[in-house]
Amino acid sequence: MKTSGEHVVHLKMNLQYIILGATVRLLSQFSPERSSDVCGFIARAIGPLLPVSRIAASNLKMAFPGLTDACHRTILRESWDNLGRVVGEFPHLSKLDRTPDGPGWEIFGAEHIETGFHGGRPPLFFSAHIGNWEMILPVASALSLPIAGIYRKASNQVVAALVQEMRFLAAPGVKMFPKGSHGAKAIIGHLASGGSIGLLVDQKMNDGISVQFFGRAAWTAPAIARLALRFERDIVPVRVRRVGPARFRLICDAPLRITRTGDRRADEISIMSTINRHIESWICEEPSSWLWFHRRWPKVRA
Repeated sequence: MKTSGEHVVHLKMNLQYIILGATVRLLSQFSPERSSDVCGFIARAIGPLLPVSRIAASNLKMAFPGLTDACHRTILRESWDNLGRVVGEFPHLSKLDRTPDGPGWEIFGAEHIETGFHGGRPPLFFSAHIGNWEMILPVASALSLPIAGIYRKASNQVVAALVQEMRFLAAPGVKMFPKGSHGAKAIIGHLASGGSIGLLVDQKMNDGISVQFFGRAAWTAPAIARLALRFERDIVPVRVRRVGPARFRLICDAPLRITRTGDRRADEISIMSTINRHIESWICEEPSSWLWFHRRWPKVRA
């Protein structure tokens, strides 16, 4: 039998699911553009007032110390706008198709995907929390690419279940593996059978390797470098640029050629350094499109 405490927890989870589900259904009634605009407006108005904005402000000062405080505030506000739009567009991902205009997506540099194939093996892909990163797997699904995604289990099971449900609807056929030892085994099997993966590699990983990012040491997840070396794959950089409300452009850059020196540790650092520089160039091009709200660098002691 459940204890009274377990009943309370169960009731809270049910209420959370009902509230989140109602919010998703409400946003689904809007057009994709309207949903994007509404959530962008709310996030732009409220976000800068939240405590997490202090982390973003600190990150901006470390990445762009030469910009004025006014410029930092503008980037912060626009970054909140982008995050709000990502939320507003999430319930509509399954409705967005490849189209030359209006809500939907287009792709630039698709030839780089073919270039990255070797011996019938597809390249690996990396991206960052730029534009609407949630569009990457739906586009991969539409292109019939054998890409699997990696997800971090949310502490809130209700949120995790709802997010995974919508991701499945938006990207049918795309496998999703959880972070951790169980997911790692599944990823190895997927790659061994000729599949590929796409990884977001721009967040701090405390047990990663130290690699320069905007001129500062940043703990960086080396998984994509290790997998590229082990399975002899090239790596294709991809990002989703926001063109307008619920309008996106997936941009594929030329594959990163992997040099193997025999020193695996040095090769991992070399690959991840190249990847971090690539992400830096994306952020410098459109600073407000990046998610600044995670603590990317170690805390600076006063």
